[in-house]
Amino acid sequence: MVIKVFLASSSGSTAIKKKQQDVLGFLEALKVDYAPLDIACNEDNRMWMRENVPVEKKPTNGIPLPPQIFNEESYCGDYETFFDAKEDNAVYAFLGLPPPPGSKKREVPMEECNGDEHTEEVEAEVGGETGEEAAEEKVAEEKEAVEDTEESLEDTAPVKEEEAQEEVEDEEAKGEDDQPVSEEEEEAPEVTEEEEDE
Repeated sequence: MVIKVFLASSSGSTAIKKKQQDVLGFLEALKVDYAPLDIACNEDNRMWMRENVPVEKKPTNGIPLPPQIFNEESYCGDYETFFDAKEDNAVYAFLGLPPPPGSKKREVPMEECNGDEHTEEVEAEVGGETGEEAAEEKVAEEKEAVEDTEESLEDTAPVKEEEAQEEVEDEEAKGEDDQPVSEEEEEAPEVTEEEEDE
């Protein structure tokens, strides 16, 4: 089985270029055999892709944009569905490929893979935990981080209030020393200690 990735080698859109690079880079990292098929330079590739993307998956203008992914003749999806499968650790199921040895079984709706409504059990790369467990763990970590932040703010709030009060008092003390001297005080001669004793 060969994965076909339909691309546009001369696309003017940086968004499309980034999406294509993301798909190809991820497939290379997984060591998945794929064939990049250029729709910009090969009219046959372009026509085949347009004819074989399911009607419900085509955009409103009817022309699907690259990258589009197929497993031989079977449509897998576009970049958005690929990205969702990647986030759910279900890329092998998305591509319709058997997972590498050592990965766990998981039930994946086939509509996530190719748009069909029935569900069948497929093996999927899940990285040791299901997407639901990973989401719950992430929420718990974020909640713990928020609680830690709130506790540290509570601990520092009284200290900051005390520091602010001390700064105000220091400024007031400085203000008394830095008061402008009136002209009369400037003209008056200074009295030494000896003169005061007399």
